[in-house]
Amino acid sequence: MRDGEGAVTGTDNTVADDDALYVLTAVLLTPAQFPSVLGDDYPAACAALGLEPYAEGYGLVMGQDSDGARWTVVVDDVSLVAVAIASWDCGMEYDLSPDDRTVVCALPGWPLAVAVAAPGVAAPHDPAPDPEADGEDPPPLAPPDTDVWGPAQRRLGADAIALQWAVWREQIDDKTAPPSRAGDGGADGVAADGDASGANGGTGTDTGSGVDGAGAAAGSGAAEDSGAAQGEGAAERSAPSGTHPGVRRALAEAHAYVGAPPPPGRVRSSFASGDARTIRADGPGWSMVARTDDIAFLLLDEVPGEILPVGRGRELPGLLKALDALAVRPS
Repeated sequence: MRDGEGAVTGTDNTVADDDALYVLTAVLLTPAQFPSVLGDDYPAACAALGLEPYAEGYGLVMGQDSDGARWTVVVDDVSLVAVAIASWDCGMEYDLSPDDRTVVCALPGWPLAVAVAAPGVAAPHDPAPDPEADGEDPPPLAPPDTDVWGPAQRRLGADAIALQWAVWREQIDDKTAPPSRAGDGGADGVAADGDASGANGGTGTDTGSGVDGAGAAAGSGAAEDSGAAQGEGAAERSAPSGTHPGVRRALAEAHAYVGAPPPPGRVRSSFASGDARTIRADGPGWSMVARTDDIAFLLLDEVPGEILPVGRGRELPGLLKALDALAVRPS
């Protein structure tokens, strides 16, 4: 967890006037870096917070007010938040104190789990409803329930694999990881050159009913203690995954992105070792994490907690190269 020592003063319709927000952590909300828990792409993530999907993006500053209530303050000074995150990543202190003029709004609650609390104030809790809102104030933000499996948990699981690629990759035998296949006879230009991931007795990694793999944001510098650390409890046993049509469907939809680019952030590219890139892609009911020089992993809503490997075959390298070309990248 990155601890901020700054304070954001309150603004209208947000934290009470003349009250301070004790900053605990911050994340970026941009087309290239946003908390995957909020949606499959940048516009969806913004919509989850009631924000317009401006290309410049936002910073999300999470902290507590003087009463201990949780608040997420949205600011438009992305550079300031990015510098703070980079400093915290390097183990340096940074006083994150955005100017009031950069505050877009403040939302009750936190969208991510935050593992620390501000000293000298009450334990973190949701703020009381605004009596002047006549019951129309938004419900407090809250992190997803890790005891159930759904789109948010699926995306967070993919984030955890991206953050700990080497750990997950070591579990896969290249001789048994099936090559990619979009569908029988090929689909949308992806030839059927082998079995889809998990087909014909291939193996997947079963992480249980709810992958505890939650990088708080994909490449966004989000709180490690509240995100990536959740992935440490994921089970690492292998189990037969069987043939699943969702794998072929996901690969076909990923290939379709090449001809019809999806909304910003649906496909993201970040640094990996060497000259490789890490690809994160999402679609209806599926998430992919891959390296351009290696294999891919798929997670499906239909297969709770299971991670399905997709071998390179003849088609995957070209698909990953094409996705990398259209992906948004951190600046």
